[in-house]
Amino acid sequence: MDLDQLAALRTPEGSAALTAAAGLAGGDPLAAAALTQAELRHRAVGKFGPAAAGMFLTRAGLEQATRRVVADRRAARLRDAGVRTLADLGCGLGADALAAARAGIRVYGVEADPVTAAMAAANAAAAGLAELFTVECGDATTFDVSRVDGVFCDPARRRAGTGRRIFDPRAYSPPWDFVTGLAERVPRTVVKVAPGLDHALIPAGAEAEWVGVDGDLVEAALWCGDLAEVPRRATLYRQGAGGDEARRHQLTGSGAAEAPVGPARRYLYDPDPAVVRAHLVAELAGELGATLADPSIAYLYADRPTRTPYARCLEVTDVLPFSLKRLRTLLRDRRVGRVEILKRGSALTPEQLRRDLRLTGDAAASLVLTRVAGAPTVLICQPVD
Repeated sequence: MDLDQLAALRTPEGSAALTAAAGLAGGDPLAAAALTQAELRHRAVGKFGPAAAGMFLTRAGLEQATRRVVADRRAARLRDAGVRTLADLGCGLGADALAAARAGIRVYGVEADPVTAAMAAANAAAAGLAELFTVECGDATTFDVSRVDGVFCDPARRRAGTGRRIFDPRAYSPPWDFVTGLAERVPRTVVKVAPGLDHALIPAGAEAEWVGVDGDLVEAALWCGDLAEVPRRATLYRQGAGGDEARRHQLTGSGAAEAPVGPARRYLYDPDPAVVRAHLVAELAGELGATLADPSIAYLYADRPTRTPYARCLEVTDVLPFSLKRLRTLLRDRRVGRVEILKRGSALTPEQLRRDLRLTGDAAASLVLTRVAGAPTVLICQPVD
């Protein structure tokens, strides 16, 4: 709940809505469950689109489920690689399995939690895909993968019972050694992992892909064995205006190249988080004719603006050694009352800096807190269309 919703609930209309909701639930477990499903389906529209209206969901399952646009692309890539039968080990609510079934792949789902397994089966039936996607409740490590020609595994990254995130892949379920060993048993294996995965844990020879949707880093995947095409890939989806189909952009490379270093220049590029996590900043620098101003900070600088889906562009108007007093004076003189604050390589807290600046005026600016040649620096910028 946010402040606007709280204020709305305190109005007569809000009070009436609360009374109606209490009457619906009223201690009836079925009514309470129905209200929960209605809420989750509403939240799921952003991931699944109109199909969310007929799905059965859990909170944890919805958070880990793959967005439809990403799942559909993954399914198409598996199909194009010749996968006809797929084991989805840890299928959850079935988002990826449903996408594979829509692509014509026969999917065998395995899910350890009985309720989640039953929901996945219900989702298959609701989508009219029950003949292509079947679910069994059981231990994913015991599934006979010799029955299939492809494997998808999305290990649980939250602790059962508490819902707390698991950051160490070795504590995933199924265990990490089982997950990484799948590629030795089935040459076409894909593993979905958290975006923060340590590059040191990427199996030798695997393609590591980081996926972003409209500027948000949403997941990473390891394409193993015959599916690996490049060492590193950043895949970005941008939703078109008016709800048009999302456009897909892909940047690939070794993940080991280093971008050249030079001075801060007129235009600053803030790379998409998927590009940064994939270690493809050097490849992007080559496309833009750009350089880093500090070898450890993923901001790129160039002399001219270039349209790119892989980074946001800002025009730099001022480059200042960081000084709160000097920055406050400059912004006051320019009547800047609204600032966007970006940061990389700075210990400053944007919220505290905003308070310390005591802004007034009707102009706007973007402030970038960073380092240039190792020195704490603030850049005053304006966004470029």
